[in-house]
Amino acid sequence: MFRSFFLDARWRLWAWAGSLTIIVATWCQVQIDLEINDWFGAFYNAIQEALANPGSVTEAELLMHLLTFAKISAVYVAMMVLLEFLIRHYIFRWRTAMHDYYMQHWSRVNHIEGASQRIQEDTMRFAQIVERLGVSLLRSVMTFLMFQPLLWELSKKINQVPFIGHVDHVLIYTAILTSVIGTALLALVGIKLPGLEFNNQKAEAALRKELVLGEDDNGRADPESMKELFLRVRKNYVAMYRHYLYFDITKWSYLQLSSIIPYVVLAPTLVSGAITLGVMQQILRAFKRVEGSLHYLINSWSTIVELMSVYKRLNSFEMEIKRSYTPAPEVEYSAG
Repeated sequence: MFRSFFLDARWRLWAWAGSLTIIVATWCQVQIDLEINDWFGAFYNAIQEALANPGSVTEAELLMHLLTFAKISAVYVAMMVLLEFLIRHYIFRWRTAMHDYYMQHWSRVNHIEGASQRIQEDTMRFAQIVERLGVSLLRSVMTFLMFQPLLWELSKKINQVPFIGHVDHVLIYTAILTSVIGTALLALVGIKLPGLEFNNQKAEAALRKELVLGEDDNGRADPESMKELFLRVRKNYVAMYRHYLYFDITKWSYLQLSSIIPYVVLAPTLVSGAITLGVMQQILRAFKRVEGSLHYLINSWSTIVELMSVYKRLNSFEMEIKRSYTPAPEVEYSAG
């Protein structure tokens, strides 16, 4: 899954130069997000001044703020378009590398259930998911490292918490604590999902294989066997949907609750008028970025479940290839 792309000389340029380009582009995205955060502070402070003191801010000044945002957005859009174009080619090259490798050993793995699907579909899905999760993790780490100092600086005036009292830099601790609790909770309620997804894909592969065989052999894919195979698929989906039900209840309840937590913490500061509207917007966006970067596992859990399932199927391929090339141990016979 990795050696065929990153360690093969044919794909070295795409694998390493492509990865480096994606990393640099991700860093640029976070930098642009920091600039937008600064823009929000200046823009909302101008709005507050205009509303509090009519005539103090001109229409031209507000439009200049919007023009600044348009310039930042233009750079972001251009970069994202080029990056998405690169990523699509990067993923397909990775899929091609895996496809070529597995096809070299097709005669050794074609007896595995769902072998055709694993080469035709799972290689592409694996490359897509790993790229998506990798970029998301990288962005989360960079966002935390860049926005955490900003939130620390912005929250110097936020030190009063309802029902608790004085706590310096409370927003940083709140973001970390709520994220850790949410991640642990979601990991606990979603612990069975990887196994269920794997079983579901096995049942789907068996159904697909019988249908393919039935295209060329009238003796295959008969109503009784198809009924039994589809019953297995249905049973797996029902079990998976049941577990996703309480997982989704927990996930969305937590995310909705976490969205109002910064307002609760800011309540004493807001009613005392210690910060401006622009500073509040900067704080809320910085808090959201820091907390969101720590929500990586929460937001990616379903995708991670899918990746684990795809990995298991492709890993069985590689284990079979390795086993087929391993010589059988010699048996020693004692004399007499």
